[in-house]
Amino acid sequence: MTTDYDDFAADYAAENETSLLNNYYERPAMLELAGNVAGRRILDVGCGAGPLSAALRDRGAHVAGFDSSAAMVDLARRRLGDDADLRVADLGKPLPYKDSSFDDVVASLVLHYLRDWTEPLAELRRVLKPGGRLILSVNHPFAYPLSEGAAKYFPIVEWPLEVNLAGKSATLLTWHRPLHAIVDAFAEAGFRLSIISEPPVSLETPKELIPPHLEGRMRFISFIFFVLESPDLPE
Repeated sequence: MTTDYDDFAADYAAENETSLLNNYYERPAMLELAGNVAGRRILDVGCGAGPLSAALRDRGAHVAGFDSSAAMVDLARRRLGDDADLRVADLGKPLPYKDSSFDDVVASLVLHYLRDWTEPLAELRRVLKPGGRLILSVNHPFAYPLSEGAAKYFPIVEWPLEVNLAGKSATLLTWHRPLHAIVDAFAEAGFRLSIISEPPVSLETPKELIPPHLEGRMRFISFIFFVLESPDLPE
């Protein structure tokens, strides 16, 4: 059983455009952390159908993106145009970009699909300019134990997620890792941790999208966000 976005790319893209977690929570949070990106060259890791790339480009960034799903890249190209720098590539392998190519890298809900972060983080640091930022989101480390039991917090374990995508069911194979394992991986890759964020949903969220059990609360445990800095000088 594997997560293969080629099988449900259009359904995932449709869900991503309007859902609470993607459109009103995760993506606004990523854009807020990115801040003023005008003139910056940004790599969108796991770009999917390109909504984050499009938003960054609208804010003046020069965006390149890649995804392991050819179907997703096709959807992104329809959105961004044939001249967009979009490629099919795997984060688990060497990336097709030169050293120090980007001012920023954004990785939106990508790393939690990987058991081992060592080489992926090394590659992302390689393609970043000295002083560049890696802005990323992953499943919150508390989400798994809240679902499966507190005793299961500490191991790094595979976590299949059953999701509804535009009315169709799919299984996303993610990996849970505790907070210390996340932070340790960043440090081992040579990144400096600048920001940890657990933001509320966007103020523009329609009230009908807020689940009743939240009783109007705008914060909940779902994803966690980080801003990492690539040091100016090799360490």
